[in-house]
Amino acid sequence: MSAIRLLVLGAVRQHGRAHGYQVRNDLEYWGAHEWSSAKPGSIYHALKQMAKQGLLLAHEVAPSTAGGPPRTEYEMTDLGDQEFFTLLRASLASHDQGVDVLSAAIGFIVDLERGEAVALLRERVAAIEGWRASVTEHYTPSEGPESLGHIGEVMNMWVHSADAGAEWTRGLIARLEAGAYTFAGEGEPFVGVLAEGQENPYATGTPDPGDAH
Repeated sequence: MSAIRLLVLGAVRQHGRAHGYQVRNDLEYWGAHEWSSAKPGSIYHALKQMAKQGLLLAHEVAPSTAGGPPRTEYEMTDLGDQEFFTLLRASLASHDQGVDVLSAAIGFIVDLERGEAVALLRERVAAIEGWRASVTEHYTPSEGPESLGHIGEVMNMWVHSADAGAEWTRGLIARLEAGAYTFAGEGEPFVGVLAEGQENPYATGTPDPGDAH
């Protein structure tokens, strides 16, 4: 699964309606250009593709009185909202997603109800434990991974990564069960996007042709 799809849908959803440069600005504000493939070209491409697929509705907006070309603003459709939650749930529950996909999912976790978020994270822990058990049972020699020479370090890395992932997820579950953060249906959510015209301290400052559209 690609993180860019979830990130772009989530950014548009948080605004309600946003043009491409706003989405790019939000993703840079979140640092997504550092930990995912969310570069300007991929962001604008994703917006256009998802509009073609019916996940986003594209609105042509007249240029401002200050001049400049018209921009396209994007709005979630019902199909896009369904896709967003499908991606979010799968990303939280799976054990084999890339760190970029999991990072994107954690960024939108409060869009779910607390109980569902905890249940999905428990699924993730169970999947990690099942994968670890399978790997150690079928691929670890009885005399230990060191018997495979330096190749055994691959096994050590797998097991260590699984243990660390499970431990971190259990810690997050504990924090959520203790009442951390505001989830859907609980009150005013944390605002994680930039307001129109608000300066982005983490912007790359690198122009892209898509910024004007």
